[in-house]
Amino acid sequence: MKFPYGLSDFATLIQEGYWYQDHTDRIPRLEEAGRQLIFIRPRRFGKSLLLSMLEHYYDLNRADQFEALFGGLASGRAPTPLRNRFFVMNWDFSLIKSQGAVGDIEGALHQHLNDCIEDFARRYRGHFQDPISIHRENALSSWRSTLTAIAQTPHKLYLLIDEYDNFANEVLMAEAGVDRYAGLLYGEGLLKDVFKAVKAAAGGQGLIASLSPGSRRWC
Repeated sequence: MKFPYGLSDFATLIQEGYWYQDHTDRIPRLEEAGRQLIFIRPRRFGKSLLLSMLEHYYDLNRADQFEALFGGLASGRAPTPLRNRFFVMNWDFSLIKSQGAVGDIEGALHQHLNDCIEDFARRYRGHFQDPISIHRENALSSWRSTLTAIAQTPHKLYLLIDEYDNFANEVLMAEAGVDRYAGLLYGEGLLKDVFKAVKAAAGGQGLIASLSPGSRRWC
């Protein structure tokens, strides 16, 4: 048996014959639970793999892979009507640099979100009437452009945010971390603005979101 320690890509596990504990029968329950989900489990309990599975299940670009990936699983035998019906975007906050001054950290956050949006625009470019505009200094403007482009299609966006607290925890653990954390999260802090923008999109612009925290650290 090939045990997939450290692997969190669903397609790799299925296609290369790694052991996979089938939890896809829970997908109908997740859909019933609501449009904004938060998965909270300890480290190494498969949260990132769960998000990867959801990505492959809902991604409209992967519809032709559905039988190969899910045919032997519970969801393949009884798929929900929403399978392969969404645009999917991934944000991985563990990849955002958390060192430096507040301005440096904000720049890294803008860069990561813009990179994700640019990758998204490239993968789905055939679906949009107008191109998505990337604003290098303001990822929230790029986000608004993305939502505008999506609104012109019959599909909605499924946003997957992995390690969403990793970034904040790393900032807190750094020297002078509390002050930097406050600068990012409170008042007009960028991190607060990012999640306000996500909340607004989920409230009326067709967004569905699943969030997975990273490891918890207590100071």
